[in-house]
Amino acid sequence: MPEAMEDIVDSIESLLESAADYGKTSYELVKLKTINKTSDVVSSLIPHAVVFLVLTSFLLFLNLGVAFWLGEIFGNMFYGFFVVASFYGIIGLVLHFFMHDRIKKKISDYIVKQALK
Repeated sequence: MPEAMEDIVDSIESLLESAADYGKTSYELVKLKTINKTSDVVSSLIPHAVVFLVLTSFLLFLNLGVAFWLGEIFGNMFYGFFVVASFYGIIGLVLHFFMHDRIKKKISDYIVKQALK
């Protein structure tokens, strides 16, 4: 009977060790999957951020040129800047009141799609 008890104890110890190893392995797997998804999302956002910065710089200088040009046409430099600022103010209001939800949804969908990829 003592040998049978020892076998049972050994089996239980082996089972507990296996369960502990399984738990550690599962934790490591979740951690690695999280790192992988995070790196995928960040690595896909960085090229978009670079393109965004280049386009923003382009638009900045284009708008400065248009503002100076309109200022020359209107006879006073600040009139050109007022016209350009008004144009963007109107576009900003339209986007805010009519397209805010659509833009937010598209960005949210993109981030979720990248995370689930």
